[in-house]
Amino acid sequence: MKKSVRLEFYFIAIALFFLCGYVWHSVFVLEHENTKLKVAVLDIGQGDSIYVEAPNGRQMLIDGGRTSKILSRLSEVMPFGDRSIDVLVVTNPDADHFAGFINVLENYDVGMVMESGTVSTSKTYKAFVALLAEKKIPDVLARSGMDVLLDAKKNVHMEILFPDRDVSHFTHNDGSIVSRLIYGATSVMLTGDATKHTENILVSKYPKEELESTILKVGHHGSRTSSGASFVKAVAPKYSVISDGKNNSYGHPHKETLDTLLSAGVKILRTDELGTIVFQSDGIEFMRRYQH
Repeated sequence: MKKSVRLEFYFIAIALFFLCGYVWHSVFVLEHENTKLKVAVLDIGQGDSIYVEAPNGRQMLIDGGRTSKILSRLSEVMPFGDRSIDVLVVTNPDADHFAGFINVLENYDVGMVMESGTVSTSKTYKAFVALLAEKKIPDVLARSGMDVLLDAKKNVHMEILFPDRDVSHFTHNDGSIVSRLIYGATSVMLTGDATKHTENILVSKYPKEELESTILKVGHHGSRTSSGASFVKAVAPKYSVISDGKNNSYGHPHKETLDTLLSAGVKILRTDELGTIVFQSDGIEFMRRYQH
């Protein structure tokens, strides 16, 4: 009798073990079967850095800020233990957009880099280029018409809108890469430091439906030199995000820019007030996800 009880208990224990394993596996798979696009405008002080993670896990980092602060911010939004990033985009070679990439290159495996083609002679930029060569990382000039495919199954891709020409004689800001990240009915306009001059080129070149975006990453940290009324009207965003440092010496964002966005009925979110700002899209709408 005792032996029978022991055997019954033994078989029940085995059954429970496999049942728990099945439940754990099912929960794990469901939790990690991602259908969302993540876009995080990182709080890296006075500078730009936007992290993008497609549903299939491919990642892109548009700009890297000025300092090693980018590393701690990445650890907050990337999967634990992930040490690779597929694409780095340098919208322009000002230090507050690319210098942090040196730290990224030293700590992550990077697939490729995209640049605008404006010229910089700074020591920091030369060190960045030398590191790319040392690590044999492809360095591509971004040009309008290029399409960076992040997730073929979900058709998550980034269209390059500008530069549409050689910008080696442009200022860094005028020659900034402008791109549009698209997932289903949702999109993000990524502007770097693009000026009103560049915005006017875009408005005259593209029909409104190719500029309209759910989110506008506001150009040049909210400076009055960017975010002209005609461009904001063409993009017609629901949200605008300003990447700026708290109490920065430039006075960003400028009142003129805030007034333009408010007049267009656009919700304004700022990293100096909110820290890192994270959105997730299911291809139908973007929802803001709050950091803890």
